[in-house]
Amino acid sequence: MQIMDLRADDAAAIRQIAEMMVEAFREHWPEAWPNLEAALEEVHEALADERINRIAVAEDGVVLGWIGGISEYDGNAWELHPLVVRPDRQGEGIGQALVADLETRVREQGGLTVFLGTDDEDNMTSLAGRDLYPNVAEHLGQIKNLRRHPFEFYQKQGYVVVGVIPDANGWGKPDILMAKRVGGEKG
Repeated sequence: MQIMDLRADDAAAIRQIAEMMVEAFREHWPEAWPNLEAALEEVHEALADERINRIAVAEDGVVLGWIGGISEYDGNAWELHPLVVRPDRQGEGIGQALVADLETRVREQGGLTVFLGTDDEDNMTSLAGRDLYPNVAEHLGQIKNLRRHPFEFYQKQGYVVVGVIPDANGWGKPDILMAKRVGGEKG
């Protein structure tokens, strides 16, 4: 496997990524990219901006995953968006390698923090399906993964839960916010 920049002129890779997005998000986040057209739009939008776009590619040229980074806060913090790995290749370290690669690129750009939001629209954590107000921090402090929600994947990469946006995706469907320091020194 090789990790490289996604090029705007690589139509074959772009199509593979879009197909992968539709398939990978279908079960738990079907509205994210419900069809090929929506997924292609997301990829082209990411390529149009000055973002980090990296892909993991197998020796035979098959795209195994894609990760993006969006510069925010004057380049001090970067949003990890999106991350997708072919469903039939998940659990093989591809996502982990892409996250590590993104962190390196962010550090090279002078970034200090990578952050992300990981939605729970399918009752995969103890935060879903309930009213988190008025004691949001209390609920967040007791978060449990009920059905393989991705927040544990990110925890294994060193990310910590830094907040939650209750009802971000509708009542009882929160967005779990996570972050990791990847660069800089205490000044």
